[in-house]
Formats: sequence, structure tokens, C-alpha cells
Amino acid sequence: MKKNIETFIGCDASYDEARVVIFGAPFDSTTSYRPGARFGSSAIRHESYGLETYSPYLDRDLEDMAVFDSGDLELPMGSSAMALDAISERTREILSDGKIPLMLGGEHLVTLGAFREVAKRYPDVHIIHLDAHADLRNDYLGVELSHACVLRRCHDIIGDGRIHQYGIRSGERAEWLFAREGHTSLHPFDITPLSAMTQPLTEAPVYLTVDLDVLDPSLFPGTGTPEAGGVTFNELREALYRVCSLHNVVGVDINELAPTLDISGVSTAVACKVVRETLLSLMT
Repeated sequence: MKKNIETFIGCDASYDEARVVIFGAPFDSTTSYRPGARFGSSAIRHESYGLETYSPYLDRDLEDMAVFDSGDLELPMGSSAMALDAISERTREILSDGKIPLMLGGEHLVTLGAFREVAKRYPDVHIIHLDAHADLRNDYLGVELSHACVLRRCHDIIGDGRIHQYGIRSGERAEWLFAREGHTSLHPFDITPLSAMTQPLTEAPVYLTVDLDVLDPSLFPGTGTPEAGGVTFNELREALYRVCSLHNVVGVDINELAPTLDISGVSTAVACKVVRETLLSLMT
């Protein structure tokens, strides 16, 4: 795997020594409202140099952590299936070498490509899902491979009782009914249960998927489907630390930054800091 020319700040270890491997999935062909998430991963990488490698929240530094940034995949925009296959192939390579993949989206459908491989390697895996939207539709306008359906497709793989959703505040009635029937564990409106967590949900491996629109659009407007009533950066940061410190996290994705929709650049800066705090929360 070749080293990227431009890396996320502080993530310049060699592949062999790295415990975490970053890759970008610049895909937004199924975006249902405002496109632009395909530019998210490269923007995060480029603007990360406005940050320090050191986190005063965690008293940890990326310079003390071995992270390899393999850059963005080249994905076919006309085929969701082919794009997911390419994401699966990269994830499979990272997992087979005993490393943790951290994927930067892209829209939320990209999660499915990575999760397919995580579920093969870790059949007892659970998902912790932070999002404004339930993403539990069986189809969106007849399309089953859509960012509006991604958690439903993950449910197809692992079934009931292993998808834990936080911050959800939007979805059609059928999605809420599907969750309330016990197919997923849905905690609506906020993520404080994660911030207060002192014991793991399970001893099983965990895949963490973060749709950045879980944040309130007053501080994160640069996303394709903004939804009022979201969480603060500090609430998200604390939840990420709890998840990563208490669970055996085997894969992560952070998605749905659409940088061109926020000309101030604030959304991208927030996304960069979320990535830094997530990486350092994985540090052992």
C-alpha cells in the first residue's frame, strides 16, 4: 500500500508500524438532498494542518501514535456496487494485516463496504451508530443501496440486537417502528448515554460509524442533510472517547462532511478535530 502524498496531520507512520490505517472514500452518488460529500475526505486531510497534533482534552499527541494515511480510493461514481466493492477490498487488506481501518467519507453508504468485511472477520461484531438520521429505510425511491438505507443493509448482515443508535432525530415512521420492534437499540435525540457510560455494552468487537450530521447544524452546516436539534462538539468528543476506551473497536468511519456547503470552512475544521480526537481515543 502506497503512502499518501498529503496525510492527515501527524499520520505519517509507515504501513508496517501503523496500528490504525486511514483511507478516504470520496463517494456521494446516492446523496438524497445536497451533494458534495465526495470532497470531504480530501478537505479533512488538507485542512488538518490548522490543528495541533496534541489534544489538551486527552493529553495525547498524534506524534506518539503510529497511523498510516493511505489516501483516497478512486471510486466509480456511476456504480454504487462497484464503489462498495472497492471499499471492501481496501478494508479487507487492512484487517488482514491486523490493523484498524478508519475510513473518511463520503456519504454514509460507504459504511456498508467497510462493514461487510468487518462482519466477515468479526462475526459477533456490534455497531455503534451516531447520526441525526435512522438510515433504516428498506429502500429510498426504490433504491436499496442508498445512504438512507445503510443501517438497514448492515442489519441484513448481523440481524437484531447488535445495532446501537444514538442522536437519531429524523426518519420516516416505518424506520422508527422498525427500531421500536426491537430490531435495533435506538436512543433518540442525544448521545448523553454514551458520554456517561462506565461499562461496555458487550465484550464483543465494535464497529463505530459517525455521521457528522449528528452535530447541530449551527456548528456544522456543511453537510448534505442538516437536521436541527443536534449535539455539541464536546458531547460528541466525550462520547467518542467513551466508546473507544471501553470497547474493542475494530473499525471506524467518519462521514457526511460536504465542505463546499460551508464556505466559512468551520464545518471542515470541526470534522478535522473530530478525526483527531477519534484517533487519539483509539490510542493505547
